[in-house]
Amino acid sequence: MIFVVTPLYALPVAAIYLALWMRVSAMRGATGVSFGDGGNAALLQRIRQHGNCAEWMSFVLILMMLAEGLGAPAAWLHVSGVLLLIGRIAHPFGLKADTAGHPLRYVGNGSNILAALTAMVYISIHIIGQ
Repeated sequence: MIFVVTPLYALPVAAIYLALWMRVSAMRGATGVSFGDGGNAALLQRIRQHGNCAEWMSFVLILMMLAEGLGAPAAWLHVSGVLLLIGRIAHPFGLKADTAGHPLRYVGNGSNILAALTAMVYISIHIIGQ
């Protein structure tokens, strides 16, 4: 099976992941903290921005690959992929220590939940339809 649609979203999301990793790494170098957050709230924020990206991108991309492997129409996959990308762009800007209810945090989490659900619905339809 050759995946055609999922890689279109995996690549930019991977670039976001690496950018977030570089921000963590740069702050670790600047603060001299090699493990954990060292009590530094700004470093903790960057660690969680990166960690949240790793958690969601892995989950949604696996679901997208499963759906694509089952023959999902491109439209289903593009819906999940666009939602994933929106979430991964928005979430780091909304994940703030002093503002738990930041709108971009809701956009990030909400769009990623919808991305996962879209792929899950297709997978469920495929399983039930067999």
